[in-house]
Amino acid sequence: MCEIVYNILITNFTVHRCIIRSNAPSNLQMQPLGCIFVYALNCITFGTAIDPAAGSGNFLTETYISLRRLENDALYEEHRGQMMLGGEGEYNPIQVSIGQFYGIEINDFAVTVAKTALWIAESQMMQETEKLMQINLNFLPLKSYANIVEGNALRIDWESVVPKEKLNYIMGNPPFVGARLMNTIQKDDVLSIFDGVKNNGNLDYVSCWYKKAADMMTSTKIRTALVSTNSITQGEQVAILWKNLFENGVHIDFAYRTFKWDSEASLKAHVHCVIVGFSKAENSCEKRVFDNGSVKIAKNISGYLVEADNIVIESRKKSICDVPKIGIGNKPIDGGFYLFEEKEMLAFIEKEPQSKLYFRKWIGSKEFINGFFRYCLWLGDCSPKELRSMPECLKRVESVKKFRLNSSSAGTRKIADKPTHFHVENMPKSNFVLIPKVSSENRRYVPMGFLTPDILCSDLVFIIPDAELYHFGVLTSNVHMAWMRTVCGRLKSDYRYSKDIVYNNFPWCNPTPEQKAKIEKTAQAILDARALYPDCSLADLYDETTMPPELRKAHQANDFAVMAAYGFDRKITESECVAELMKRYQELVKVKK
Repeated sequence: MCEIVYNILITNFTVHRCIIRSNAPSNLQMQPLGCIFVYALNCITFGTAIDPAAGSGNFLTETYISLRRLENDALYEEHRGQMMLGGEGEYNPIQVSIGQFYGIEINDFAVTVAKTALWIAESQMMQETEKLMQINLNFLPLKSYANIVEGNALRIDWESVVPKEKLNYIMGNPPFVGARLMNTIQKDDVLSIFDGVKNNGNLDYVSCWYKKAADMMTSTKIRTALVSTNSITQGEQVAILWKNLFENGVHIDFAYRTFKWDSEASLKAHVHCVIVGFSKAENSCEKRVFDNGSVKIAKNISGYLVEADNIVIESRKKSICDVPKIGIGNKPIDGGFYLFEEKEMLAFIEKEPQSKLYFRKWIGSKEFINGFFRYCLWLGDCSPKELRSMPECLKRVESVKKFRLNSSSAGTRKIADKPTHFHVENMPKSNFVLIPKVSSENRRYVPMGFLTPDILCSDLVFIIPDAELYHFGVLTSNVHMAWMRTVCGRLKSDYRYSKDIVYNNFPWCNPTPEQKAKIEKTAQAILDARALYPDCSLADLYDETTMPPELRKAHQANDFAVMAAYGFDRKITESECVAELMKRYQELVKVKK
């Protein structure tokens, strides 16, 4: 990592003595962990920095080493390798010191490690300077002061560690703890820092460092860059966290979109991260969005880390447009007694032939994507007389009732008196659209279904009753996919579709009758293309490597039809599409108010 940072630095920055030139490849500027250092060191002379989640001091140490190597190159360029004159130990050309680096860490052992790491780094870099300049410097590492403070950074006043008028940069990678995984102390930390902020209980732990940094930066030129889990730039958390930060004067200076950060442990853990550089001070530098090896100059970076205005999408119970209502599928809470694999169903029917009338195909996300059915014994329409004539079915009903009565949930116990019915029932009477709750990020399109009412769906999918081919066409288009990719939450890096964030906030087009008919035609063509491959699952068909040309062509035609209904040029980029949808969303919200 240090080499990456060093090369980035000498590629991009001016030191107080001279300009360093390098042939380092430009793609180094787009390395994820290099970004935070580049941002933190974007100055003519480095001031002071704090890592308020210092851990063992890796960020501080790497930054110090990179700066010192940059300084050594400047010294070499200034003196062209000539031996320095003067008494040994009397002249010290070094201006970068570990005393410029501050940290806060809750673990006492990690504090000791961080201090030691900085001392060792300073000793090593001193030796490099001595060799480069051909001088002897009187230096004992342990005489230098390492400013690492032990304590809970969320309960400590950061100004007690370093006054904000002395501080230039805040950086680090705070703890990655999800909103539902925090302990009691961590939950209390969040509630205290975001006191009065609506829905603060849904924020990840790392959000606290963003808020504390924002408060620290008020009326200063301090800049911050933090590594975080990507969840804070997705779904509901954007509206909770970034709305608050934007309203308090924060703007994003650069962003590195989702990337995998691999643990160095033997059992590798893949953490999906983002890096966000932000400040309150004016910034004359161009804003940059880094994404998968590319970089884009942006006029403004939103909380979703795309070029767009600072618009946040808040959770909404009803759609902002006049479209069919979306909901989850069925939620039996049956202890599994009503659900069967195909072999189990056939064996049950052989034993009790009358039950055949009450079996329905059953699918959730897994079944739908991978092309198979399970089966559900649906007895809600069965009369008491008919049920009593089927002893095996009656046994299942009794087992469900017993399961519910033994539940620790009061709500589950309450529905024990209607054991033939589900806790949540959503059974369309006509064709409906199915949307998996989770889908792989590797798919260009989230596979959606247009299904008949004889199929029952689980609560692992969303369904849209009374939907038409037109709705299916718009939802499966690249326009909706762009919106979904931007505002949805993620499960690791996979897309997590949301009815309250994605669907209910989506700004639908207003097509002419001709445009609507065209979308209906292209939507049907997608279904027809799938039907050409009856032995293939949707996982097969929507794999970017194995996607059949007929299906790809059908999707492209549908994309163009939907884009035409929105008035979008065919050459519009995804970021431009999202920016336009955000504007339309804002207009629709104003009308609703």
